[in-house]
Amino acid sequence: MQGSLSARTQSAMADVLNGRRRGPMAVLVFAGPAVVASVAYMDPGNYATNIQAGAGYGYTLLWVVLFANLIAMLFQALSAKLGIVTGKNLAELCRLHLPRPLVWVMWAISEVAAMATDLAEFLGGAIGLSLLTGMPLLWGMGITAIVTYAILAFEGLGFRPIELIIGALVGVIGLCYLVEVVIAPIDWGSAAQGLMTPQLADAGALIIAVGIIGATVMPHAIYLHSGLTQHRATIHSDAERGRVVHFSNIEVIAALTVAGMVNMAMVMMAASAFHSGHSDVAEIETAYHTLTPLLGAAAAGVFLVSLIASGISSSVVGTMAGQMVMQGFLQIRIPLWLRRAVTMVPAFVVVMMGVNATDALVMSQVALSIALPVPMLALVYFIGRREVMREFVSHRLTRTVAILAACVILLLDAVLLASTFGLPVPGI
Repeated sequence: MQGSLSARTQSAMADVLNGRRRGPMAVLVFAGPAVVASVAYMDPGNYATNIQAGAGYGYTLLWVVLFANLIAMLFQALSAKLGIVTGKNLAELCRLHLPRPLVWVMWAISEVAAMATDLAEFLGGAIGLSLLTGMPLLWGMGITAIVTYAILAFEGLGFRPIELIIGALVGVIGLCYLVEVVIAPIDWGSAAQGLMTPQLADAGALIIAVGIIGATVMPHAIYLHSGLTQHRATIHSDAERGRVVHFSNIEVIAALTVAGMVNMAMVMMAASAFHSGHSDVAEIETAYHTLTPLLGAAAAGVFLVSLIASGISSSVVGTMAGQMVMQGFLQIRIPLWLRRAVTMVPAFVVVMMGVNATDALVMSQVALSIALPVPMLALVYFIGRREVMREFVSHRLTRTVAILAACVILLLDAVLLASTFGLPVPGI
């Protein structure tokens, strides 16, 4: 890899750590892992939930998006720190420190989560292509698969090309929603009030809020972030390790701030376009067809471009996470094309069975909610163990906040699952 883009990036990181390169731009050398992980917070699964929130309740649930994003920042920062400090990813640490039967169960649950993730991502990209070009949904899935394979081929060139490609796709998503909020007549006063004033109008708002929060911290993103940071920089001392953790925290805040703003823009666009007169809009296809007469073909087209970019980028990231999970838990590495095939087969089966695409997205989010406790609780466990983190063990306050956040997420996941399966929930 000598002379490659990745090698030059590692050389630049070494220059920053030994003091030969300084200044505020030095942090950009370390940027990449959080940008890649942030895709999980802008995947097609978020689109339907955010559209429902804005269409049904206007700007009043923006505070939920903010709250969810803050929790995401905490867990992604801790995951990145785990990889930097230990040199191992979360799945590897589970294999090394937890009982073997538990490791097998955790791996099995994580594989189900990987398939559920792929289902949402493939469907999102395919829906966007289908609506934009008029092609059948299965053709859209096939094209999404081919593009995903093509991007994954760059992984053989090192970590940097993939980071730049994913970063470009994230930029496309962000630019699309910047255009959307310019086109849509946003009520900025109401948006500011919804962002700063926690309120839930009724039981339906609570269910949507649960969906937003419960699906925010994604299982594969927690696994992946710890792996993206574990071997990226060559670290010679704990002082350097501390600096890398510092740079990582800055990147997590920046990348997930962008992801949070994109999600808020989704809600605001839906609130502006649909809340008055079309509050029943709940599906991506309906949102697209409704946008055209309300805001024009440009707004609808930009919406689809962002959805396609989201589906492709999150599909790539999901495959990378699945490979990392399998290798970490089982010490087995299979070719990426086979990894891609294993996890995307259920998506093709679902579509060929004629299942409604939005219903399939909902089912995938339920599966992710079931799988979420595995990496979340494992991460909280390891960041507090001194024999794992040494002097970088997380502060008691940080651990307390993480435990409380995990409890909130798990409780809301339980509410989401109960409501999905029609079970009674006290107070709802």
